[in-house]
Amino acid sequence: MGRDRYVDFLRAWAIVLVVCGHWLITGLEHGPDGGIRAPELLAAVPWTQWLTLGFQIMPLFFLAGGHAAGGSWERERAAGGTAAGWVGRRAVRLLLPTGVYSGLVLLAVGIAAGVGVDPYTLSLVGWAMAMQFWFLPVYLVLSALTPVLHAAHRRWGPRVPVAMGAVALAADAVVAAGQPSYVGLLNYVLVWGVAYQLGFCWRDGLLGGGRAVPALLAAGGGLGFALLVALGPFPVSLILVTGQHPSNTNPPSAAMLAWAVAQVGACLLVAPAVRRLVARERVWRLVRPAGGASMTLYLWHMLPVLVIAAACYLTGIAPEPGFGSLTWWALRMPWLVVLGLVMVGVLVVLRPVERGVAAVYERGRSGAGPDRARTWSLWLALAASVVALSRFAVRGFAPDGRFPVLPALGLAVGLALVALVALPGLLSVRPPAPRSGDPAAKDSVEEAA
Repeated sequence: MGRDRYVDFLRAWAIVLVVCGHWLITGLEHGPDGGIRAPELLAAVPWTQWLTLGFQIMPLFFLAGGHAAGGSWERERAAGGTAAGWVGRRAVRLLLPTGVYSGLVLLAVGIAAGVGVDPYTLSLVGWAMAMQFWFLPVYLVLSALTPVLHAAHRRWGPRVPVAMGAVALAADAVVAAGQPSYVGLLNYVLVWGVAYQLGFCWRDGLLGGGRAVPALLAAGGGLGFALLVALGPFPVSLILVTGQHPSNTNPPSAAMLAWAVAQVGACLLVAPAVRRLVARERVWRLVRPAGGASMTLYLWHMLPVLVIAAACYLTGIAPEPGFGSLTWWALRMPWLVVLGLVMVGVLVVLRPVERGVAAVYERGRSGAGPDRARTWSLWLALAASVVALSRFAVRGFAPDGRFPVLPALGLAVGLALVALVALPGLLSVRPPAPRSGDPAAKDSVEEAA
């Protein structure tokens, strides 16, 4: 099966919308003490919660991820590869740039704490730089489960996401009934896993060749969401709002599941038209760079906010109309444009870092895959990484204005072990042999692009 440009478009589109959504709802103002505050727009101006219906686009990223992972794992199996080797390389591709980002942010947190930066300010900045991390542990878990999930897909096809959705609804009902909240943690894998599993089905043509099945998914999911919001206990916001209970994202709720199904259906309905659009080379030249920089965009997109806060708000040159007023909304467009320009500069500065990370990955790929003993190390290292990333996602890089010693250590150890196990060529003194004929290598290059 050839490369599907529409899948690349979905990944790029999802990341760009997430970035723009975060920028749009982020507002800065001076506090009574002269410091910078970031009021929560969705809580302060409740009608803006409806905007999350357009900006909560991550179901499509999991859909595209499942589509790509299904093809990648099939090629790995055909080439005689192992599950541990494939999972390890996928994890490293995610963890290497995440480790570089986290290391630099933690270094800045350590320096700021050492020179006596106000704990509240440090905590706020640390949270802003980690607010996107919820996605990483979920995607790592789904990647690690891919060989099992794909085996189930080969045997039962679309019945697998249906069963996962049913279990997710049961788990949500348990949480809604006030039972142990840890049951809801299952839905991080189950709800987002439904979209991921539908990616397998989409790739294998199991969602119908016409418009009937996509239309049913879109209409059924949309109607389900509307009923759950109108008649049930769920809010309309698809992004976490402080003090709002229940939440559609923490953990993912039945309403989020319905919205994910609706998005998948809508995505398949518009696929033919968008494929024709991205088949034009002029359009593809715009899409491909955005897709290639998607991980960098996702990790670093709050840095421009901090840059503008320091350059314009701390100096007092930025206008500060009433939060949520008409003038405030009118200034959102120049705000987005300025942040976009700063982000372009960040991407340019980080380009050598991206190349270095890619070079480390390609060098490490040479050598034999992990043996049985090292496979256990891989799973333990992945568990440590997932726990550390989850901790950052919940509490930020500077909880209560302090350096997070244990999560930082957990991520460092997890990343080091995953890299050493999955990339045995890292310790080799010989240059890696060319791997142009290796299907896994081809997959790595395509995803990097």
